[in-house]
Amino acid sequence: MSAKYLPLLLPMLLAACTPATQTAPPAPTVEAPVRTQVTDLDAFNAFVATRPKPDALRQRYPGLTVVLPGDISTRELRSDNSRFFAEIDAEGRVAGGSFQ
Repeated sequence: MSAKYLPLLLPMLLAACTPATQTAPPAPTVEAPVRTQVTDLDAFNAFVATRPKPDALRQRYPGLTVVLPGDISTRELRSDNSRFFAEIDAEGRVAGGSFQ
């Protein structure tokens, strides 16, 4: 090998001998759900009167916490209509409920 190629190869050889610096992978970002409140109770009650499935209720009101019978939840006092305790009929549809 000719000496004229040494300046070109020297940086590559040194880089191959130098241990690579390890960087931690970026932490995954997880968006926290935004808790929203129901402000238009007439529209909400009209929607519940259509007897939607719980998934349809969650889709229509994504920030609302829907608590179904048998779900475990805390009993803190919320006065902002952000948590709805649903009553379910025999077909598995929301038949009513209350904000707590």
